[in-house]
Amino acid sequence: MNEPSPQYHDALSTIDASSVMASLRLPREGRIYSLDSGWWNGMPMLPIHPQFNVLTYRSPRGFRNQGDQDFLEPENNREGYSFISELILGSAHSGTHIDAIGHITCGADNSYYGGGSTDEKLGDFGLLESDAAQLAPIIARGVMIDVPALLGVDSLEAHHGVDGAELQAAVERQGSEVRKGDVALLRTGQMFHWPDEEALAAVTGSGLSLDGARWLTERGVIAVGGDTVALECSPSGIEGTPQPVHIHLIHERGIPILEWVNCEELARDGVYEFLFVCLPLGIGGATGSMVRPIAIV
Repeated sequence: MNEPSPQYHDALSTIDASSVMASLRLPREGRIYSLDSGWWNGMPMLPIHPQFNVLTYRSPRGFRNQGDQDFLEPENNREGYSFISELILGSAHSGTHIDAIGHITCGADNSYYGGGSTDEKLGDFGLLESDAAQLAPIIARGVMIDVPALLGVDSLEAHHGVDGAELQAAVERQGSEVRKGDVALLRTGQMFHWPDEEALAAVTGSGLSLDGARWLTERGVIAVGGDTVALECSPSGIEGTPQPVHIHLIHERGIPILEWVNCEELARDGVYEFLFVCLPLGIGGATGSMVRPIAIV
Protein backbone atom coordinates (compact mmCIF):
# COMPACT_ATOMS: atom_id res chain seq x y z
CA MET A 1 0.00 0.00 0.00
CA ASN A 2 1.28 3.48 -0.86
CA GLU A 3 1.80 5.58 2.27
CA PRO A 4 -0.04 8.93 2.35
CA SER A 5 2.26 11.86 1.69
CA PRO A 6 2.66 14.19 4.72
CA GLN A 7 0.66 16.95 3.04
CA TYR A 8 -2.16 14.65 1.89
CA HIS A 9 -5.55 16.05 2.87
CA ASP A 10 -8.87 15.63 1.13
CA ALA A 11 -12.45 16.21 2.24
CA LEU A 12 -12.67 12.73 3.77
CA SER A 13 -9.85 13.68 6.13
CA THR A 14 -12.41 15.66 8.13
CA ILE A 15 -14.04 12.40 9.29
CA ASP A 16 -12.98 11.95 12.91
CA ALA A 17 -14.05 10.08 16.04
CA SER A 18 -16.60 12.74 16.94
CA SER A 19 -18.28 12.79 13.53
CA VAL A 20 -18.31 8.98 13.35
CA MET A 21 -20.01 8.66 16.74
CA ALA A 22 -22.58 11.30 15.78
CA SER A 23 -23.30 9.46 12.52
CA LEU A 24 -23.69 6.11 14.27
CA ARG A 25 -26.53 7.55 16.34
CA LEU A 26 -28.61 8.24 13.22
CA PRO A 27 -30.23 4.80 12.60
CA ARG A 28 -33.46 4.05 14.45
CA GLU A 29 -34.80 0.93 12.70
CA GLY A 30 -31.75 -1.13 11.69
CA ARG A 31 -32.86 -1.42 8.04
CA ILE A 32 -30.02 -1.69 5.52
CA TYR A 33 -30.22 -0.53 1.90
CA SER A 34 -27.54 -1.74 -0.50
CA LEU A 35 -26.69 1.03 -2.96
CA ASP A 36 -24.53 -0.93 -5.41
CA SER A 37 -25.00 -1.81 -9.05
CA GLY A 38 -23.85 -5.43 -8.92
CA TRP A 39 -21.03 -6.64 -11.17
CA TRP A 40 -21.11 -9.25 -13.93
CA ASN A 41 -19.70 -10.08 -17.36
CA GLY A 42 -21.12 -7.77 -19.98
CA MET A 43 -22.47 -5.20 -17.52
CA PRO A 44 -22.99 -1.62 -18.77
CA MET A 45 -19.71 0.28 -18.82
CA LEU A 46 -18.45 3.65 -19.96
CA PRO A 47 -16.74 2.76 -23.27
CA ILE A 48 -13.45 4.45 -22.31
CA HIS A 49 -12.98 1.81 -19.58
CA PRO A 50 -12.22 -1.88 -20.19
CA GLN A 51 -15.11 -4.33 -20.08
CA PHE A 52 -15.61 -6.04 -16.72
CA ASN A 53 -14.94 -9.80 -16.78
CA VAL A 54 -14.94 -12.70 -14.32
CA LEU A 55 -13.03 -15.70 -15.70
CA THR A 56 -12.70 -19.10 -14.06
CA TYR A 57 -9.01 -19.60 -13.28
CA ARG A 58 -8.89 -22.99 -11.49
CA SER A 59 -11.66 -25.61 -11.24
CA PRO A 60 -12.20 -29.10 -9.76
CA ARG A 61 -12.11 -30.76 -13.18
CA GLY A 62 -9.08 -28.71 -14.19
CA PHE A 63 -7.16 -29.76 -11.07
CA ARG A 64 -7.91 -33.43 -11.76
CA ASN A 65 -6.91 -33.24 -15.41
CA GLN A 66 -3.88 -31.03 -14.80
CA GLY A 67 -2.59 -33.13 -11.91
CA ASP A 68 -0.30 -30.33 -10.77
CA GLN A 69 -1.32 -30.08 -7.10
CA ASP A 70 -0.14 -33.05 -5.03
CA PHE A 71 -2.32 -32.18 -2.05
CA LEU A 72 -5.45 -32.66 -4.20
CA GLU A 73 -4.43 -36.03 -5.64
CA PRO A 74 -6.61 -39.02 -4.55
CA GLU A 75 -3.94 -40.59 -2.34
CA ASN A 76 -3.78 -37.37 -0.30
CA ASN A 77 -7.42 -36.34 -0.61
CA ARG A 78 -9.92 -39.05 0.35
CA GLU A 79 -12.89 -36.60 0.43
CA GLY A 80 -12.35 -35.41 -3.13
CA TYR A 81 -11.89 -31.88 -1.80
CA SER A 82 -11.36 -29.13 -4.38
CA PHE A 83 -12.14 -25.48 -5.00
CA ILE A 84 -12.75 -22.85 -7.67
CA SER A 85 -10.89 -19.57 -8.12
CA GLU A 86 -11.31 -16.82 -10.65
CA LEU A 87 -9.53 -13.99 -12.38
CA ILE A 88 -11.33 -10.63 -12.28
CA LEU A 89 -10.46 -8.22 -15.08
CA GLY A 90 -11.65 -4.66 -15.41
CA SER A 91 -11.31 -1.09 -14.27
CA ALA A 92 -11.70 0.13 -10.70
CA HIS A 93 -14.36 2.36 -12.29
CA SER A 94 -16.66 -0.59 -13.03
CA GLY A 95 -20.20 -0.31 -11.69
CA THR A 96 -20.61 1.45 -8.36
CA HIS A 97 -17.26 3.01 -7.54
CA ILE A 98 -15.47 5.94 -5.97
CA ASP A 99 -12.95 8.16 -7.75
CA ALA A 100 -9.64 8.68 -5.97
CA ILE A 101 -8.23 12.21 -5.83
CA GLY A 102 -5.46 11.40 -8.33
CA HIS A 103 -8.05 10.32 -10.92
CA ILE A 104 -8.54 13.87 -12.21
CA THR A 105 -5.73 16.01 -13.60
CA CYS A 106 -5.62 19.44 -15.22
CA GLY A 107 -3.14 21.64 -17.01
CA ALA A 108 -0.04 21.04 -19.07
CA ASP A 109 1.67 19.46 -16.06
CA ASN A 110 -1.24 17.04 -15.38
CA SER A 111 -1.62 18.26 -11.80
CA TYR A 112 -4.12 16.91 -9.30
CA TYR A 113 -5.57 18.20 -6.03
CA GLY A 114 -2.93 18.91 -3.40
CA GLY A 115 -0.26 20.13 -5.79
CA GLY A 116 1.10 16.85 -7.12
CA SER A 117 1.50 15.97 -10.78
CA THR A 118 1.19 12.66 -12.58
CA ASP A 119 4.21 13.74 -14.63
CA GLU A 120 6.19 12.99 -11.47
CA LYS A 121 3.89 10.71 -9.45
CA LEU A 122 2.57 8.17 -11.98
CA GLY A 123 4.62 5.00 -12.27
CA ASP A 124 4.37 1.82 -14.30
CA PHE A 125 2.12 0.34 -11.61
CA GLY A 126 -0.21 3.25 -11.03
CA LEU A 127 -0.31 6.40 -8.96
CA LEU A 128 2.44 6.88 -6.38
CA GLU A 129 0.20 9.09 -4.22
CA SER A 130 -3.41 10.32 -4.01
CA ASP A 131 -4.57 6.83 -4.99
CA ALA A 132 -7.38 4.60 -3.76
CA ALA A 133 -5.20 3.43 -0.86
CA GLN A 134 -5.42 6.95 0.56
CA LEU A 135 -9.23 7.16 0.50
CA ALA A 136 -10.54 6.98 4.05
CA PRO A 137 -13.43 4.73 5.05
CA ILE A 138 -16.63 6.80 4.89
CA ILE A 139 -18.97 6.73 7.88
CA ALA A 140 -21.13 9.84 7.72
CA ARG A 141 -24.61 11.25 7.51
CA GLY A 142 -26.03 10.67 4.05
CA VAL A 143 -28.78 12.55 2.26
CA MET A 144 -30.43 11.44 -0.99
CA ILE A 145 -31.79 14.23 -3.18
CA ASP A 146 -34.59 12.96 -5.39
CA VAL A 147 -35.03 15.38 -8.29
CA PRO A 148 -37.32 13.13 -10.41
CA ALA A 149 -39.75 12.96 -7.46
CA LEU A 150 -39.75 16.76 -7.35
CA LEU A 151 -40.68 16.87 -11.05
CA GLY A 152 -43.14 13.96 -10.91
CA VAL A 153 -41.23 11.68 -13.31
CA ASP A 154 -39.47 8.31 -13.07
CA SER A 155 -36.22 9.72 -14.44
CA LEU A 156 -34.90 13.01 -15.74
CA GLU A 157 -34.78 13.66 -19.45
CA ALA A 158 -31.52 13.11 -21.29
CA HIS A 159 -28.93 15.86 -20.73
CA HIS A 160 -30.92 17.52 -17.94
CA GLY A 161 -28.52 19.52 -15.76
CA VAL A 162 -29.56 19.67 -12.11
CA ASP A 163 -28.82 23.11 -10.70
CA GLY A 164 -28.81 24.54 -7.20
CA ALA A 165 -32.40 25.76 -7.39
CA GLU A 166 -33.63 22.24 -8.15
CA LEU A 167 -31.51 20.77 -5.36
CA GLN A 168 -32.94 23.32 -2.92
CA ALA A 169 -36.51 22.63 -4.06
CA ALA A 170 -35.97 18.87 -3.83
CA VAL A 171 -34.65 18.93 -0.26
CA GLU A 172 -37.46 21.27 0.79
CA ARG A 173 -40.03 18.89 -0.70
CA GLN A 174 -38.40 15.99 1.14
CA GLY A 175 -38.24 17.84 4.43
CA SER A 176 -34.51 17.18 4.59
CA GLU A 177 -31.37 19.31 4.47
CA VAL A 178 -27.75 19.10 3.39
CA ARG A 179 -25.30 19.78 6.22
CA LYS A 180 -21.57 20.20 6.65
CA GLY A 181 -19.89 16.77 6.71
CA ASP A 182 -22.65 15.04 4.71
CA VAL A 183 -22.38 12.67 1.78
CA ALA A 184 -24.88 13.89 -0.81
CA LEU A 185 -26.40 11.43 -3.29
CA LEU A 186 -28.17 12.79 -6.35
CA ARG A 187 -30.95 10.67 -7.88
CA THR A 188 -31.66 11.34 -11.55
CA GLY A 189 -33.59 8.08 -11.97
CA GLN A 190 -31.21 6.57 -14.51
CA MET A 191 -30.90 3.43 -12.41
CA PHE A 192 -34.67 3.06 -12.56
CA HIS A 193 -33.75 1.58 -15.98
CA TRP A 194 -30.66 -0.39 -14.82
CA PRO A 195 -29.23 -2.46 -16.49
CA ASP A 196 -31.29 -2.03 -19.70
CA GLU A 197 -28.68 -0.35 -21.91
CA GLU A 198 -31.24 0.82 -24.49
CA ALA A 199 -33.40 2.46 -21.83
CA LEU A 200 -30.32 3.94 -20.13
CA ALA A 201 -29.19 5.43 -23.45
CA ALA A 202 -32.53 7.24 -23.75
CA VAL A 203 -31.88 9.20 -20.54
CA THR A 204 -28.10 9.45 -20.70
CA GLY A 205 -26.42 12.75 -19.97
CA SER A 206 -28.66 13.88 -17.13
CA GLY A 207 -26.80 14.75 -13.96
CA LEU A 208 -25.32 17.43 -11.75
CA SER A 209 -24.48 20.81 -13.27
CA LEU A 210 -21.62 23.01 -12.10
CA ASP A 211 -24.13 25.29 -10.41
CA GLY A 212 -25.54 22.29 -8.56
CA ALA A 213 -22.06 21.15 -7.54
CA ARG A 214 -21.30 24.58 -6.13
CA TRP A 215 -24.58 24.49 -4.18
CA LEU A 216 -23.37 21.28 -2.53
CA THR A 217 -19.84 22.48 -1.77
CA GLU A 218 -21.21 25.67 -0.24
CA ARG A 219 -22.92 23.41 2.30
CA GLY A 220 -19.72 21.58 3.16
CA VAL A 221 -20.29 18.08 1.80
CA ILE A 222 -17.37 15.63 2.02
CA ALA A 223 -18.39 13.36 -0.89
CA VAL A 224 -20.92 13.49 -3.72
CA GLY A 225 -22.50 10.50 -5.43
CA GLY A 226 -24.92 10.00 -8.27
CA ASP A 227 -26.83 7.24 -10.03
CA THR A 228 -25.15 7.86 -13.38
CA VAL A 229 -21.97 6.87 -15.15
CA ALA A 230 -20.28 10.26 -14.65
CA LEU A 231 -22.35 12.10 -11.98
CA GLU A 232 -22.46 15.31 -14.01
CA CYS A 233 -24.63 16.34 -16.92
CA SER A 234 -23.44 16.08 -20.50
CA PRO A 235 -22.94 18.34 -22.35
CA SER A 236 -21.68 20.34 -19.41
CA GLY A 237 -23.14 23.72 -20.42
CA ILE A 238 -19.70 25.27 -19.86
CA GLU A 239 -17.99 26.02 -23.17
CA GLY A 240 -14.56 24.44 -23.47
CA THR A 241 -14.92 22.39 -20.27
CA PRO A 242 -16.23 18.85 -20.74
CA GLN A 243 -16.47 17.88 -17.05
CA PRO A 244 -16.48 20.97 -14.82
CA VAL A 245 -18.12 19.13 -11.91
CA HIS A 246 -15.20 16.68 -11.67
CA ILE A 247 -12.81 19.63 -11.76
CA HIS A 248 -14.70 21.58 -9.10
CA LEU A 249 -15.23 18.67 -6.71
CA ILE A 250 -12.11 16.53 -7.07
CA HIS A 251 -9.44 18.79 -8.52
CA GLU A 252 -10.31 22.04 -6.71
CA ARG A 253 -11.88 20.80 -3.46
CA GLY A 254 -10.53 17.29 -2.88
CA ILE A 255 -14.07 15.90 -2.66
CA PRO A 256 -14.37 12.31 -3.94
CA ILE A 257 -17.12 11.37 -6.39
CA LEU A 258 -19.14 8.15 -6.37
CA GLU A 259 -20.85 6.96 -9.56
CA TRP A 260 -23.55 4.40 -10.36
CA VAL A 261 -24.92 4.65 -6.80
CA ASN A 262 -28.28 2.87 -6.82
CA CYS A 263 -30.83 5.08 -5.04
CA GLU A 264 -33.95 3.31 -6.31
CA GLU A 265 -34.90 1.50 -3.10
CA LEU A 266 -34.34 4.66 -1.08
CA ALA A 267 -36.64 6.53 -3.47
CA ARG A 268 -39.26 3.77 -3.35
CA ASP A 269 -39.42 3.98 0.45
CA GLY A 270 -39.03 7.75 0.71
CA VAL A 271 -35.78 7.49 2.65
CA TYR A 272 -33.82 10.72 2.40
CA GLU A 273 -31.53 10.84 5.46
CA PHE A 274 -29.49 7.91 6.79
CA LEU A 275 -26.16 6.60 8.02
CA PHE A 276 -23.94 6.20 4.96
CA VAL A 277 -21.14 3.62 5.06
CA CYS A 278 -18.66 3.06 2.23
CA LEU A 279 -15.32 1.26 2.47
CA PRO A 280 -13.01 1.83 -0.51
CA LEU A 281 -10.55 -0.96 -1.19
CA GLY A 282 -7.02 0.11 -0.32
CA ILE A 283 -5.57 -0.66 -3.75
CA GLY A 284 -2.18 0.97 -4.08
CA GLY A 285 -1.80 2.80 -7.39
CA ALA A 286 -5.47 2.60 -8.38
CA THR A 287 -7.38 5.72 -9.43
CA GLY A 288 -10.56 4.47 -7.77
CA SER A 289 -12.25 1.52 -6.14
CA MET A 290 -15.34 -0.55 -6.75
CA VAL A 291 -17.49 -0.19 -3.63
CA ARG A 292 -20.69 -1.51 -2.09
CA PRO A 293 -22.04 1.48 -0.16
CA ILE A 294 -24.94 1.00 2.24
CA ALA A 295 -27.53 3.25 3.87
CA ILE A 296 -28.78 2.35 7.36
CA VAL A 297 -31.97 3.85 8.81
